[in-house]
Amino acid sequence: MLDVSDATQRPKIEYVIFDMDGLLIDSERVYTDVTNELLAPYGKEMTWDIKAGLMGKPEREAAAHLLSFFPDLPSSFTIDYYLTARRELQDLRWPSVRPLPGALRLVQHLHAHGVPLALATGSQRRNFELKSAHLGALFDCFAGKVVCADDGLFERGRGKPHPDIFLVAAERFLGCEVGMGEIGESAVSETQRAVRAKALVFEDGIPGVQAGKRAGMNGESFVSD
Repeated sequence: MLDVSDATQRPKIEYVIFDMDGLLIDSERVYTDVTNELLAPYGKEMTWDIKAGLMGKPEREAAAHLLSFFPDLPSSFTIDYYLTARRELQDLRWPSVRPLPGALRLVQHLHAHGVPLALATGSQRRNFELKSAHLGALFDCFAGKVVCADDGLFERGRGKPHPDIFLVAAERFLGCEVGMGEIGESAVSETQRAVRAKALVFEDGIPGVQAGKRAGMNGESFVSD
């Protein structure tokens, strides 16, 4: 579902920030397939309702949230076991991910027209490299302007739905003076609010959509029903 806000009410858009997984590339299917392979021997399944609550969260937080739905798993099925086993299976599949329909065309169009672009992903840096290495036509458009969850550029534990990752992307990589903090906080100046209002964020996950709103940025959301 494409949620399009009324463009007549927006300030002129001057820069764009993209999420990655499930928006630009079909990597979400890998997360789903691998997790369900690990759960299947115990008769468990990660449904869409469960997965929706994981998207955009830091890795360990997401894993803890997932396992909270399955309290009767054996004690050996710990967060560390799950993350290690999942990583081994995922690493074999990241080179097979492909751009989602329309993603390459949109990103290249914006890049060709000189629109400043950045990428803000909840993926770890190593996973980003594995997912993107074979997709240069897409990710070269973001060269040097990528924020990953473990880059240490914002406080640990403040992934999406906190707005920090989008604010870091805007200020550090696009040179936009947006400051930090949520849009309603008194520490955010009127000037910073105005600069944030010139951003357009593309997201697919509910936490990411919330993060964009809490940053005070405009959003286009591609959210599965």
